[in-house]
Amino acid sequence: MSVEAITLRDLSFSYPGQTGRALSGVTLTVGAGEFVVLCGASGGGKTTLLRLLKPSVAPHGAREGEILFFGAPVDALDRRRESAELGLVRQSPDDQLVTDKVWHELAFGLESLGCDTGTIRRRVAETASFFGLGPLFRRKTAELSGGQKQLVNLAAVMTLRPRVLLLDEPTAQLDPLAVGEFLRTLARLSRELGVTVLLSEQRLEEALPLADRALVLERGRLIFDGPPRAAAATLRAAGSAMRLALPASARLWAAVGEEGVCPLTVREGQDFLSSYAKAHPLAPLPPAPERVRGGEPVLAASNLSFAFDARIEVLRDLSFNVCKGEILAVLGANGSGKTTLLRLLAGALTPAAGRVERRGRVALLPQEPQLLFTAASVGEELAAADAGAVSRVRALCGLAPLWTRHPYDLSGGEQQRLALAKLLLHRPDVLLLDEPTKGMDAAFKRRFAALLETLSREGTAVVLVSHDVAFCARAAHRCALLFDGALVASGPPRRFFSDNAFYTTAARRVAGALVPEAVTAEDLIAVCGGTEPVPEEPSLPLPAAEAAPSPAPPPLRRAPLPARTRAALAFDLLLIPLTLLLGVRFLGAHYVLLALALALEAMLPFFLAFEGRRPSARLLVTIAALCALGVAGRAAFFMLQQFKPVVALVTVAGAALGGEAGFLVGALTMLLSNVLFGQGPWTPFQMFAMGLIGLLAGLLFRPGGLRPRRGALCAYGAFAALVVYGGIMNPVSALLAARTLTWANVLAFYVTGLPMDLVQTAATVLFLWFAGEGMLAKLARLKTKYPL
Repeated sequence: MSVEAITLRDLSFSYPGQTGRALSGVTLTVGAGEFVVLCGASGGGKTTLLRLLKPSVAPHGAREGEILFFGAPVDALDRRRESAELGLVRQSPDDQLVTDKVWHELAFGLESLGCDTGTIRRRVAETASFFGLGPLFRRKTAELSGGQKQLVNLAAVMTLRPRVLLLDEPTAQLDPLAVGEFLRTLARLSRELGVTVLLSEQRLEEALPLADRALVLERGRLIFDGPPRAAAATLRAAGSAMRLALPASARLWAAVGEEGVCPLTVREGQDFLSSYAKAHPLAPLPPAPERVRGGEPVLAASNLSFAFDARIEVLRDLSFNVCKGEILAVLGANGSGKTTLLRLLAGALTPAAGRVERRGRVALLPQEPQLLFTAASVGEELAAADAGAVSRVRALCGLAPLWTRHPYDLSGGEQQRLALAKLLLHRPDVLLLDEPTKGMDAAFKRRFAALLETLSREGTAVVLVSHDVAFCARAAHRCALLFDGALVASGPPRRFFSDNAFYTTAARRVAGALVPEAVTAEDLIAVCGGTEPVPEEPSLPLPAAEAAPSPAPPPLRRAPLPARTRAALAFDLLLIPLTLLLGVRFLGAHYVLLALALALEAMLPFFLAFEGRRPSARLLVTIAALCALGVAGRAAFFMLQQFKPVVALVTVAGAALGGEAGFLVGALTMLLSNVLFGQGPWTPFQMFAMGLIGLLAGLLFRPGGLRPRRGALCAYGAFAALVVYGGIMNPVSALLAARTLTWANVLAFYVTGLPMDLVQTAATVLFLWFAGEGMLAKLARLKTKYPL
């Protein structure tokens, strides 16, 4: 009997502010050393499930049920054991790289765990050898292809010797050849090292045959748990659209209604098709759709060349054109220059030679769709357009169930659909798509292909670059292969893929010599007389969208001030003036001792109060990021005396995160930035003054208090810069310059310092007016998503 590596008992999870559950009643076990593939539609809960298994990246929300790791609650794992024994590989290769060299990346995790030098060297050498990273060992990570980066990420995790490996669609951005290599490496880890592998994947063609088990999630519920070969029969009996995600061989078997063993691999599919053809005469292959290519080009590239530097020439002497209504798919390996080509066509890059001619509006969907999101909900992202256009793209892209969700809470495939909808609102004449099917489930890919065909009939030209050869074979009018900086092959999908032996579809390999021009699973199913479920597609025109009702916000009650904060505030307000008076009288010229005493009295209570709350790592990282922004902002405007964004940033930090966090941001920003500016004697006073601004902002704008609107923020910022900061630093300047405090000295420094105080006030109001509400919205988002 195998040991249970992962056990879930009635696991349910809901995100904050969402009425539905992301996971509902999931119960399963994964044995030690098993290779398990987790599949399902976009937004079905796959990523949520994987993140819940690793506490350090678990999402914030309401969780019910149990999660056990080798029999112990996963929440009880200490961070060291979690880091070493629970490995995670993310979807985007660049998201996980943290160092500049491959060998640094392999050693980073071991160094973080405090391993000795001998252990680090031995494990890094052994892991690099296992993964074949010798030729890349001293290369810069930025110079690697996507497949190489993902392999380095996997190797870096494996240096820690994890017992369980979690992978969240790690092949989404890899070319077909790199996908095969990566998945075979995972199978070796499970088979040869006994590592438990739980792989979330949309592209099942090569993953499913390697797996011991398949798990299918549908709308947060586990609808199948069993051997991969049984998945096709279960999904066929249920009439589930998830059949469309199965390997081509399994789709063919399910579509023709055969019994017996379900084929999964290409070889098994070839044997099945051969046997089926002997018992059933094959129908002629349906003709390819009539797609007339002609007319005036709307996009033309002439002798295009581009190089990032003298050593790396990406494109050279490349020429082609795209006509109105044409769908062109550009394929190629990772690092071949596909994304660079799209950016040149969009005008985001300037070619080294040649030119690009554009006619009409050109829109680019980047590989990272988050770059297009600016609002707090899907509905708000699309709200700028007229209701008819919004209704149309909402239905075309299947966004109705997501209308009130935050764009960053969507799955990868759902984000792709939202980004596409934003572009379609502008009715572009040329649509450039960079890996548009990344993260999309198979059912929506079919709808997406129909959507592109609709746009084509309306006259929109589409250029897409993709590693999804099956989608390109189905949706494109013309396919082209980018290699060595040029388009080396081009033609209609059937001719293009039937001529290829390696860079082709699994359906083409299954078809073999029996149906040599069949390049999609739909082609094979058609010649065999099978049927598949067809996902519902919206008809056009569509009814107007109805705005989703916004729930009324609950009334806010003024949050009570924590006892530690009240004590620290009273301590400082009483002790600091007393220290100042006694110090001036008895210490005289020893202003350094007075400054140190004031600094300790001012900051120690708040540091102790903050630490007493046992702040989370996420809060500390957020505060550190705000401090870094403050230091960078002060350095960026060094040439403009007193015209700095620091008071505005500290105001926002206090209003968003509370007085104690605001105090820390203000005090640490001044301490760290003064290392650059060398303002030694003023440092403790500046730390106290800026910290006090953050503290007062937290008290004023705490829940139930003053709402942090633009006007209120600017008014407080002006008060803070002129009265609080100026009111503290002008007497301090008098003390440090004259070594004594008199009313005449203080008044003189107030008068001479007023112009600079007014400059700082103007800068603060300006920064808060244009950026204050936006930063508050981002920080509010963090507070909602994470328990800050």
